[in-house]
Amino acid sequence: MIGAIFLMATSAIGPGFLTQTSVFTVKMGAALAFAILLSIVIDIAVQLNVWRILGVSGLRASELANKVVPGLGWVLAVLVGVGGFIFNIGNVAGTGLGLQALAGIEPRIGGAISAVIALVVFLSKRAGAALDVIVGILGAMMILLMLYVAISSNPPVAEAMRQTVAPEAIDFNVITILIGGTVGGYIVFAGVHRLIDAGHTGPENIDYLTRSSVTGIIVTGIMRVLLFLAVLGVVATGVTLSKDNTAADVFYQAAGEFGRRAFGLVLWAAGLSSVIGASFTSVSFMTKQGFDPKKRTMFTVAFIVASAAIFLALGGTPPQKVLLFAGAFNGLILPIGFAVVLFAGIFRRDLLRGYKPPAWMLTIGVLVLVLTLYMGWSSISKLPEIISM
Repeated sequence: MIGAIFLMATSAIGPGFLTQTSVFTVKMGAALAFAILLSIVIDIAVQLNVWRILGVSGLRASELANKVVPGLGWVLAVLVGVGGFIFNIGNVAGTGLGLQALAGIEPRIGGAISAVIALVVFLSKRAGAALDVIVGILGAMMILLMLYVAISSNPPVAEAMRQTVAPEAIDFNVITILIGGTVGGYIVFAGVHRLIDAGHTGPENIDYLTRSSVTGIIVTGIMRVLLFLAVLGVVATGVTLSKDNTAADVFYQAAGEFGRRAFGLVLWAAGLSSVIGASFTSVSFMTKQGFDPKKRTMFTVAFIVASAAIFLALGGTPPQKVLLFAGAFNGLILPIGFAVVLFAGIFRRDLLRGYKPPAWMLTIGVLVLVLTLYMGWSSISKLPEIISM
């Protein structure tokens, strides 16, 4: 359970997560508190449905989609794979920037080093166990460092609490990206695919699946709130933050040189854990259960190598823009995968081994699906504006 929780949470808490939360806090101030609350509520509704339905069926999302409509699973695999690949380029870039802030290593060299570390995890003889341990350690380390910086920045907590329920501004484009960055694309399926691989499936594991999904979102939500408060505290002082690397500047302004080094460690940990999560989950969409483990490992290695190679080739592309675009893109494809899961829960219960999803869960899921469709559609025309923030 711990491995699945932290795989999902650390997949969400990547460089894109740090970038999106920092940029939007600067833009919206305390009003972002409402967007964060709404995104967490939506995240819980999505995760409950996805983890329960997929976990009970014992089928990965692409396999379930193929059972619902033959061929649909491969369409979903392509969409999720593309979204995961775009995110992974940003993840590798994040590891490079993290090592630069932490140890002064040139970003492209740092990105290459981090990609090699991720390859070692997947090539180890006990890759599954190594995956669970690594993401757990990285996740705990990120939360502790973020807590320190959030306290150091002395944020206006009372104002943030007020605007959580009475925001001065609401921006659905921002909410779409926040959701895309935490449960969009491959991220929503990361943890449950890990549980399916480990054999924790079927109606007898429903409580286990529920606790795992909600705990994963709570971990992600804690991290997002801490980062939001850290940025808000700095913004409240009137300091103008860097537009090219907003999150790094927040840590420096809040805690000086230690803050800069802490940011480097957090960004590196976030990037590395997200490289691992994105690669594992994207490849799980492209292969069936029972697929030759050695061949699957080679696909994962190729996915990481290709992501790192494109990052090295792009070189001068600002990672912040790549990460904002990736969050928006994953927010747009979220409704597709979620719709397949809900359809199976409502109309294809023959795939759920006798499990009957509760009506309240499916009803909330449908309402959230409609909301994400609306937000995704309204954001399509504004992608250029979003990535120029």
